[in-house]
Amino acid sequence: LLCRGRGSGVGGRKLALAAVALQDHIIRSDPKLQSLSQQPTVRHTHTEHRPGDEREYVLDPAPPPLTLAQRLGLVAAPRRLTAVEWTGIKSRSLQEGDSVHPCVICREEFRLQPQVLLSCSHVFHKTCLEAFECFSGRKCCPMCRREQYETRLIHDGARLYREKCTVRIQACWRGYAARKWYRNVRKRLPPNDPCLRRQFFEAKFQELNDNLVQSCAPSDVEEFLRDIDRSIASSRDIFRHFDRSRSSISEMDEEHWLQAQYKAIQRDVRDCPICLTPLSATGVRCTQARPLLLLSCSHLFHTTCLQAFERFCLDSEPTCPLCRCSYTTRPV
Repeated sequence: LLCRGRGSGVGGRKLALAAVALQDHIIRSDPKLQSLSQQPTVRHTHTEHRPGDEREYVLDPAPPPLTLAQRLGLVAAPRRLTAVEWTGIKSRSLQEGDSVHPCVICREEFRLQPQVLLSCSHVFHKTCLEAFECFSGRKCCPMCRREQYETRLIHDGARLYREKCTVRIQACWRGYAARKWYRNVRKRLPPNDPCLRRQFFEAKFQELNDNLVQSCAPSDVEEFLRDIDRSIASSRDIFRHFDRSRSSISEMDEEHWLQAQYKAIQRDVRDCPICLTPLSATGVRCTQARPLLLLSCSHLFHTTCLQAFERFCLDSEPTCPLCRCSYTTRPV
C-alpha cells in the first residue's frame, strides 16, 4: 500500500478516518460498549418537580457533544424539538383527550401527579414512564413503540382535575342551599294538599301550645300575659290562613246576599229540594209555620230539612245538597 501513488494514499487515509469515526460513534451510542471508551460517561440529572410549580420544561438532558462521525456527516446529528413543535404536539394531545383519560400504564387518573408528554403526543405519569423504561430496558413508547423520543413535563391533567373538583364543590353547595331554602319554605308556607295542610297547622298549634305550657310558671306576670297575647295573635293568623275560602264566604256583605236572593227568585223553585214539599205560596216569602233558609249559593231549603241534612251528613263541613259548595245561611 505504501508503494502506491499519492492519490491512493490520500483515499486510504480518508477511508481509515471514516472507519475510526464510525467505530467511535458505535462505542458512544451503545451503553454496553461505553465501558470500552477511554472518556468517562457524563451523567445528567433531571430537575426535580416541586408541588405547586406549573412550569413546563423538557425533561431530557442536553445532547452529548457531536461525535467525529456526526461532524464528518457520516451519521445524522440529533436534533431537539423547538417550542413551536412542542406547541403543535400538545395541541394534538389535547384534541385526542389523552389528559382526560386515565394513564394507560397504571389505569388511574392523573389528578395532581406529574405527567409527561412524549414527542409522539402520548401522555403518561412521570413515575409510570420511568418504571416502564426501567422494566423494559429500552426507551420505547408504551403505545406506539416509537424509540428515541423526547419528554416534556406538563400539567394538563392537574388543571382538568382542579376544574372537575371545583364543579363538584359548586354542585354540592348549590344542592345544600336549595335544600335549606326548601326546608325554610316548608316551615313558613302551608302545602296545598288538604291532609298535609291540616298536619302543618296541627304542628303549628302544637308548637304554640308547647310554648304556652312552658311559660305557665312565670316569674313575671306581665311577661306571661304578653306571651298569651302573642300566642292568641299567632293563632288568629293561622286560622286566617287555614280556611280562606270559608272566611270569604262568611264575610259576604249585604249586596252579595241581595244577589243570592235575586238568583233564588229568578230560579222560581217552589218545592224544597230535600222534602219535596212546597216552600211557600210566593216562592221566597214564607207564609207558613216552617221557616226558610237562604244559602250563600242562592239555594232555598226548609230550616228543619237543612238541619236534619247537616245532622246526617258524614263530612265535618257539610256542603250544599245541590251544588256541593261550602255555604253560610241566612233566614228569609
